[in-house]
Amino acid sequence: MQISEELIRSVVSQVIQEVRGGQRSSANGQAANVGANGQHGLFTCAKQAVSAARTAFEQLRTRPMEDRKKAIEHIRRISISQAVELGTMEMNETKIGRLDHKINKLETLGRRAPGTEFLTTQAYSGDKGLAVIEHAPFGVIGAITPVTHSLPTITGNAVSMIAGGNAVVVNPHPSGRLVAAEGVKRFNQAIAADIGIDNLICVITEPTLESANSIFTNRDVNLICVTGGPAVGRAALNSGKRAIVAGPGNPPVVVDETADLDRAAQCIIAGASYDNNLLCIAEKEVFVVGSVFDAMMSAMQRAGAVPLNSSQIARLTDSAFQEVGEGSHKHLGPTKAMLGQDAAKLAQAAGVTVDPKTELLYGETPADHPFVDVEQMMPFIPFVRCRDVDHAIELAKHYEHGYRHTSIIHTRDVRNMTKMGRVMDTTLFVKNGPCMAALGLGGEGYLSFSIAGPTGEGVTSPLTFTRERRCSLIEDLWILGDPGVK
Repeated sequence: MQISEELIRSVVSQVIQEVRGGQRSSANGQAANVGANGQHGLFTCAKQAVSAARTAFEQLRTRPMEDRKKAIEHIRRISISQAVELGTMEMNETKIGRLDHKINKLETLGRRAPGTEFLTTQAYSGDKGLAVIEHAPFGVIGAITPVTHSLPTITGNAVSMIAGGNAVVVNPHPSGRLVAAEGVKRFNQAIAADIGIDNLICVITEPTLESANSIFTNRDVNLICVTGGPAVGRAALNSGKRAIVAGPGNPPVVVDETADLDRAAQCIIAGASYDNNLLCIAEKEVFVVGSVFDAMMSAMQRAGAVPLNSSQIARLTDSAFQEVGEGSHKHLGPTKAMLGQDAAKLAQAAGVTVDPKTELLYGETPADHPFVDVEQMMPFIPFVRCRDVDHAIELAKHYEHGYRHTSIIHTRDVRNMTKMGRVMDTTLFVKNGPCMAALGLGGEGYLSFSIAGPTGEGVTSPLTFTRERRCSLIEDLWILGDPGVK
């Protein structure tokens, strides 16, 4: 089944220029040489990559679980021990986000990404025999990854997918292709040297519209996993294959009159400034009950954020947004010049000079402002004055756009928590903490950078990438019953 040409073109409409004439230098400024020779997961041809991944999968499926553990342990080890080098490469190539957080993401994934321990077996036994339910691999998984977390998304997915017994072929964002290739090469070299299987993770070193289509439609690709915006999600869902879609988010924050305002301010700054607001779960807009609005704004300034007035916000808005997409999909989006940039650069665009160490800018806007409506992915947060908590939740529901991705509330009132949780119905719901806590960074739980809201899998794990298989033995191995009964 072929994917709609309009959908495919919308997936790459903003990046295809970079593929044709864009970046061709490595992180250290030298000419790129990723060695796409069909070894260690590096391929220029999507069809060859899928074939190599199929061979790797067929080898892995004959091996014991211990070999899966060894493979993912190498990914974990490299992610931790080489986080500074690889994180720096990603920062230099993509030029968005913050270096310390690029490093932190790789280190944390190395420690917290879930592995084979998730693959528990269920058993039912009784008079009629024994039934065992196990988790089997899909086979070869085709993946699309974003520029916002190029290697981290590949890293987290690879751990979960290989733990589930699969191989994966990745079509990375063109602006993050070099670090994706370098990371994948290192992973495969270590895995092959240990267990003798190469190409468990394959990456397209020159990703294009055509290579994405080739992966989506290849009959040897059994499952698709995409992490990105609505266009790539639509393309995956129209591919004719089972798809796991981690789509866009525009996470709202509600602050009610009972909240600890200083704590709320610290949490909003920590979450909204993390990697310069590139996280899809990050705080994007804040709706505050009017009776504490001015006090909340003061708490933000005490916590270190820098306020902008209305004229400064207007200047920043002119630099921050542009029309993107085509036809019916035309909409406002963040400009490349501002996306993921430091707060100091945004301040300069607003006509303000701030300390280079400033993490976050903020200011009051109307509810229909572009910074509220658009998933802007930059460290400026709009604050909207609301009549009461019901009004705040109503606006949060509207401007989350029905993605059901992430929502956050700061309150001491459990009933308000309950009310918002029911109304928002989001995959992640955070109370009295920064967004990252929902992924185990300061909260409980495991870590993944693929959060499948549109297709319902939630925060992905090895179980996400497996099929349930039931093996039944009839009228035997029920050893607790009457020995005289057959």
